[in-house]
Amino acid sequence: MLPCIAQSVLTLNPGTYIKTALGIQQPSSPGFDKNGRQMTVNRRISVAPMMDWTDRHDRYFLRQISRHTLLYTEMVTTGAILHGGVDRHLRYNDAEHPVALQLGGSDPDDLARACEIANDYAYDEINLNCGCPSDRVQNGAFGACLMATPDVVAKCVKSMISASDAPVTVKNRIGIDDQEDYPSLKRFTETVAEAGCKTFIVHARKAWLKGLSPKKNREVPPLKYELVYQLKQEFPELEILINGGIKTLDETDAHLKHVDGVMIGREAYQNPYVLADVDRRFYGDDAKPLTRHQVVEAMLPYIEEHLKEEHGTIGHVTRHMLGLFQQMRGAKQWRRYLSENAHRKGAGTEVVREALALVPEQDDEVLSA
Repeated sequence: MLPCIAQSVLTLNPGTYIKTALGIQQPSSPGFDKNGRQMTVNRRISVAPMMDWTDRHDRYFLRQISRHTLLYTEMVTTGAILHGGVDRHLRYNDAEHPVALQLGGSDPDDLARACEIANDYAYDEINLNCGCPSDRVQNGAFGACLMATPDVVAKCVKSMISASDAPVTVKNRIGIDDQEDYPSLKRFTETVAEAGCKTFIVHARKAWLKGLSPKKNREVPPLKYELVYQLKQEFPELEILINGGIKTLDETDAHLKHVDGVMIGREAYQNPYVLADVDRRFYGDDAKPLTRHQVVEAMLPYIEEHLKEEHGTIGHVTRHMLGLFQQMRGAKQWRRYLSENAHRKGAGTEVVREALALVPEQDDEVLSA
């Protein structure tokens, strides 16, 4: 039985659709053309891949707030693609562009096969995860533990580049465990760059794989932004993006004086409207962003379409929207109403409208002006 292909009604990109591997075509997206020439992927500002957070519903939601920010999928393992439901893991809405797929794996052949399958979905970039410190990733011998074996990463990247229609990038930490700080980072970057990788997204913390939980690995190891700056100075020909602990656009602006791009992580999930001024400030787009209320209104047709899918609930979407009204009057009531009612049997978009009515619209208009 063919999977359901829901038609999107988002006004940002008319004629959008849920992308599947059923032969639906789209105009060429950024990547490499047939002659091997790299087409542009603007990575100036991006939102980090975050497990259980940056699924297709969250990315569609964030796209209502920023037209230009590069969005990443959650990490998808090669095993999930090669042996699981491909469409379930890779489909997305065309309105999400620019959107990158992050892969988790350490076998060059498996990664190449995953890239070949992903070609049918026309992602704008394929990223290899060399930074995640979770137990699940370590057990699979990939993620941050790959920083101990840059030669393996180089083989993986070379194999991915040969198979992928989109540019291949790497996301890594500054190091792991007892590795020397900069020398290890430099050696890793040199080795992987020689395999053809031109873009590195560097989380400016070490990952302590022995003794720290994934949560503590995001907080305890000190941020060493200066090492990422040094990497860019020493490798000016490479595209270097910085990630880790960045919460404001002023901080973002400061980092961009030293590196090519900034990746925002948890702040973009917990306080998504932080992205509202990204387009004007970093992309020269003077189009007025939607207010928070308008963002919610824009999501309602999408939610209605999702409810038509088998097992679709409004909670699948609204769980990503809880932080939209951060620091505004009514924000707590908005979060509580959605949390308590989104999973109610038969709940529809009326629940979202009822929650929205708890937040004064005039406050939103003033703050968004």
